[in-house]
Amino acid sequence: MRLQTFYQSDLKFGVDAIAADKELATHIQEVLISLKFLDPPADGKFRSISTEALIEFQDVMGDLSAERGFLGKQTAKKLIETSPDEVPPPELDLSKNDLAARIIKYMRSKFYRISKGSQKYNIVYVEGMDANGTVNPDKPNQFNDLRIVIEIPNKIPEIRGNWEATTEPGTHYTINPMNNLGAARIAFGQYKAWEVGTHYGGGSEPHEALVQASPISVYRDKNKDFIRTGDKLYTGDFEINQHYGFDYPYNDISYAGAGCLVGRTRQGHREFMALINQDNRYQLNNPYTLMPTVNQGDVI
Repeated sequence: MRLQTFYQSDLKFGVDAIAADKELATHIQEVLISLKFLDPPADGKFRSISTEALIEFQDVMGDLSAERGFLGKQTAKKLIETSPDEVPPPELDLSKNDLAARIIKYMRSKFYRISKGSQKYNIVYVEGMDANGTVNPDKPNQFNDLRIVIEIPNKIPEIRGNWEATTEPGTHYTINPMNNLGAARIAFGQYKAWEVGTHYGGGSEPHEALVQASPISVYRDKNKDFIRTGDKLYTGDFEINQHYGFDYPYNDISYAGAGCLVGRTRQGHREFMALINQDNRYQLNNPYTLMPTVNQGDVI
């Protein structure tokens, strides 16, 4: 069944009925994704997160309170006929212009997905930036990037975690790459591509981490010049995980980074994972695929 079926009927489907019709469930998910109420993919599994997205759509678009939590004629019609530019933007207060506000402003300018609500965390990496929001020279082989978690419980974005990190491989793996095409440097952007799992690395210290579960894009530094400019872009599964950097010093990534997104310290990484494990979407649907964003510091 498709959403158009509801145009000529008085059908009113609850969540269970939607979930039982995979074609209908997938169609609703596709529309909610296009309108940015739901993260991809549209898999036809209509569970807690999809239900929450449908209710959010009904609340935001108005005049659908009689069908709240159900799919009826008016909701189906609104889903089909609403274009993305007709959806009211999330109510945000970015007047503080602090680091959290600056990051969210940039994400909004790029039309990235911004998660709003209690215990819905935005994972953001900022390359070449100090913890206070100052842009740094982004020298090679240093933990001079940021791993940040932002929550928007109401209208004001708040930083819940801010740790030293690297989004780039260190000297060792740039000069001695694990792939003969060159060390991987993640392309800036937003990727729904990581799940909670275990990072094994060399096998000496497995630990809880975010492990790559879907394709991302990376530049291969074949000429070993520590920058992306002129490098070839590849898309795929490269085991680019988000793990810890074994407490290596700030100015030496050493063996910790071969292309992964790495928090410098063990303790900081454990704090990061503890936050992510409390994400409402992860709690509702485990495994849940997370959508971090990787930005340049000098554009924030």
